[in-house]
Amino acid sequence: MTTRLDVKVSPKASRNAVTGWMGEVLKISVTAVPERGKANDAVEQLLADALGLPRSAVTVVAGHSSKLKRVQIVGLTADALRRLVP
Repeated sequence: MTTRLDVKVSPKASRNAVTGWMGEVLKISVTAVPERGKANDAVEQLLADALGLPRSAVTVVAGHSSKLKRVQIVGLTADALRRLVP
């Protein structure tokens, strides 16, 4: 099972956090700077930790240089994702 999720990322934030839902888009703040994929790596690690999944299960698949990204999550349904992230 694979789920795709749209996320809006705020890089260079004061802390790493999953800040909540804006409709169907999940807002995420990361302390990493948006250069050379650092923010994308931070997003993948933060989501994996928040969902209790291995880092390899979360991948940014679109929007690599944008604040709006699409993330693929392996091993989790969309319903389970909504339950895990309030």
